Amino acid sequence: MLTSLSWICWIFPKSVFGQQLGSGLHGLGLGAIGIDWSTISSYLGSALASPWFATVNVAAGFFLFMYVITPLSYWLDLYHAKRFPIFSESLFRYSGQKYNITAIIDTNFNIDLEAYEREGKLYLSSLFAMTYGVGFASLTATLDHYTLVFFSWREIWQLSKSAFQGKMDVHTKIMSKYKQVPEWWFMVILMINIAAATFACEYYIDQLQMPWWGVLLACGIAICFTLPIGIISMKQAVTFLQDFKLCHYMKIPPRTMLMAQVVGTMIAAMVYLGTAWWLMNSVPNICNTSLLPSNSPWRCPMDHVFYDASVEAIAPLLVWLAHHAFPDKEWIRLINMPVLIGALIQMPPATAVNYTSWILMGFFSNFVLYRYRRDWWQRYSYILSGALDAVLAFMGVLLYLCLGLEDISLKWWGSELDGCPLASCPTVKGVVVEGCPVY
Repeated sequence: MLTSLSWICWIFPKSVFGQQLGSGLHGLGLGAIGIDWSTISSYLGSALASPWFATVNVAAGFFLFMYVITPLSYWLDLYHAKRFPIFSESLFRYSGQKYNITAIIDTNFNIDLEAYEREGKLYLSSLFAMTYGVGFASLTATLDHYTLVFFSWREIWQLSKSAFQGKMDVHTKIMSKYKQVPEWWFMVILMINIAAATFACEYYIDQLQMPWWGVLLACGIAICFTLPIGIISMKQAVTFLQDFKLCHYMKIPPRTMLMAQVVGTMIAAMVYLGTAWWLMNSVPNICNTSLLPSNSPWRCPMDHVFYDASVEAIAPLLVWLAHHAFPDKEWIRLINMPVLIGALIQMPPATAVNYTSWILMGFFSNFVLYRYRRDWWQRYSYILSGALDAVLAFMGVLLYLCLGLEDISLKWWGSELDGCPLASCPTVKGVVVEGCPVY
């Protein structure tokens, strides 16, 4: 229950509508909060480290998306939305039952069109369908935002040229006393990883289901999108760049930072792969929540991230027009459409309570404490963030060693995740789903 305190569901235990509104895990999360640090930081990072203007942008996008667009599309029954849960990452039949994906793919995991015609169309939940548009919108918003709101094309060209003219700021001058990392080191690492990935795709083609040229295509996409936006698999590249930025400002030798990154990545890759392999083989039905016990902590929160363009191409233009109409309003420049819209692509698997809890924590830390207890904020905010991250990791290992290895399950009234079993029910007449009332 620490994951999601969905108090509206407690008030309306037999109301589908009430639980759709209040469920933090399977609904709109109205009023839901989580006091588990993993709930707060698992998808959006530490709320303590996010600037207040960025938190406001995420909050505005979340409220618009979650409490205006999604409810309207659902309760207006667009594309038969009421036949399905309002919030779900699953695929459905027209009847409201979950779609059997294995029935429409062959042994090579390619779609069987005859089987698809036989099984019928696929349908998505309202929120999942909206996620498609959000993903595409974030891409064009990034391009338009920085060319319209912040810079002109001339300024962008001048800044790009100055980056290669050897001008050094004070930090660069201080860092120049350290030996720099030769570019060929990065190229060698890149070539080794491309070769290893290509070999894995060819040798484990049945398991990975990606041809060798898919690796080259992925690298090409990464090269094009790492600097302007940094999404999906490029997230790791952006993290590496953040490390080097930290190295630059903290005056850490670049070669030392690179070695720490390489060694850390190798250890993490082996640990992650081994852990995932072991869990897949030791926990039956780990990715099929319908076959897992109701109190099972296991699931596969796979990212369903997709990249709509025309709507978000207009939104930064509106910000630009507002800035020129009211040039004395500095807060208009803080409206960041890529952040406002792009943060929402985490849903699903992120849920409403992940956002509501993150926003509340960001408000308390970076607005209330920053404004009224700034000395405390400056001294302890980032230390507290790191401490909470560390404690969460240690507690995860400790709980598994103490309880998981012995298959000990704690069942009590507080072990229910959010107490909203009706939040995933359809609301149209005639659709029968197990555990749900029939209208």
